[in-house]
Amino acid sequence: MTDVSKRATIADVAQMAGLSKASVSLILNDRPDTGLSAESAEKVRRIAAELNYRPNPAARALRWGTTRTVGFISDEVTLTRYATAMIRGVLDVAAESGHTVLIAEHGHHPERLAHQLETMLDNRVGGLLFAAMAARQVEIPDLPAGLPIVMVNATTSGTAPAVLPQEFDAGAAIADTLIQAGHRRIALLGRRPPEQLPPEVSATIGDRQAGIDQAISDAGLQLVAQGFESEWAPAEGYRLCRELLDSGVEFTGLICMNDNLAFGAYQALLEAGIRIPDDVSVVSFDDDEIAGYLRPQLTTARLPYEQMGRIAMELLLNGTDIPHRTLVPMPVIRRDSVGRRLSQGLA
Repeated sequence: MTDVSKRATIADVAQMAGLSKASVSLILNDRPDTGLSAESAEKVRRIAAELNYRPNPAARALRWGTTRTVGFISDEVTLTRYATAMIRGVLDVAAESGHTVLIAEHGHHPERLAHQLETMLDNRVGGLLFAAMAARQVEIPDLPAGLPIVMVNATTSGTAPAVLPQEFDAGAAIADTLIQAGHRRIALLGRRPPEQLPPEVSATIGDRQAGIDQAISDAGLQLVAQGFESEWAPAEGYRLCRELLDSGVEFTGLICMNDNLAFGAYQALLEAGIRIPDDVSVVSFDDDEIAGYLRPQLTTARLPYEQMGRIAMELLLNGTDIPHRTLVPMPVIRRDSVGRRLSQGLA
């Protein structure tokens, strides 16, 4: 009986397969022209699976001439409060697996990115994570063949795997939060038209908007008003909400495309003497830290920065069978800004 408390080694696999360790290594590393039969290869892989054999990362690092170090390069993740949880997720997995993380930030400067990448390679990193604060397409310089990379909250024009938030489902869930509470007259603040959504600006906001539209349509509804805006800051949220109120359109539910817009909308509603959630319910996206300090506290779909960091690091260290896209759910954090609409008149 195999001792499950002891990590299986390549020697264990070789012994059970009746082959040399060198032959087993060639098979498990998918080396071509091994001279071994297909039956032998199948047998080795079956035994490895039965023993739950995993390559020794330290031995692999020595063989590849790398250290147990991973590089993390981002645009502005470390310098803003919005996405720093991503680093926490990366560092937690690194600590669990005995790896060190080198962190660099290029601030959207291509020449700085190239220099940081050169530094990472000089330090013989075993893999690279490229991250962005806001999900978008990032162009990265040419990399050495065989160096594992994973994009975090980002994509690239190449074939690198990407870990992204599951925005379509989040959009649908946020809209459904209002619908299930009985709201029928729902407005949206902050929609971006397609021409303002090239991949280098956003890789996911189009999905968020599509999810909202799908949920509204599935409920047999139409948005009663939409405010278009590419800058998602509190000042724009205030302005858009004031314009909505001045238009005279009746609404009981308000979807803001991010928390910053919602912060501004709160102020406009307060000034107009409109109570949240008694008169108007408000929902949004991101789960900024401030969302929990508003009164009433804001219901919002959380961007899963920490989970994306963890998953990306796990995929990078696993090194095999990495899916092209990994979508991470955005949970709806239900707070006090949504009230039930009992009357069906204006609801």
